[in-house]
Amino acid sequence: MRYLLILAFLSIAACKEEVADLPDAMPMTEDALSYFCQMQVISHAGPKGQVHLEGYPAPLFFAQVRDLIAYLKSPERDADILVVYVSDMGSAPSWGQPDAADWIAAKDAHFVVGANVAGGMGAPEIVPFATQLDADAFTAKYGGAVVSLEAIPDDAALGPVDLDDKLEEPT
Repeated sequence: MRYLLILAFLSIAACKEEVADLPDAMPMTEDALSYFCQMQVISHAGPKGQVHLEGYPAPLFFAQVRDLIAYLKSPERDADILVVYVSDMGSAPSWGQPDAADWIAAKDAHFVVGANVAGGMGAPEIVPFATQLDADAFTAKYGGAVVSLEAIPDDAALGPVDLDDKLEEPT
């Protein structure tokens, strides 16, 4: 019995150590460039994302969450993903200026897909929220459905984009 208690304690300690080793979200600065287009992230409207990779000193930033999701769904990466953060648009001062330091873990976020809104690069956006309540309020105004990170359909991030669609910029 004593052996089982020691083993259980060591397992719990190992789990806590693993969580503690995850990097914190990095605030966006003017130096942060979007991974795919190498444009300044902070100068684009809408939610942002960052991916921390094992062995990399800085995260990969994304000017649009749709692009971040496309990266996550891609089989080609240079390293294992440690943690992913996204903007909490429920606490953002505005769509045009999401808080540069207000990040939530993507695994815990509520994502709105299929809303009639454009992200920072002009394509339909996948919009993250920390709370179900904020996500539901957004869908009531702009449409779409609330899903978890794992449930985001491939075509929401990887499908073709018609830039002639009349997408809104939320207020």
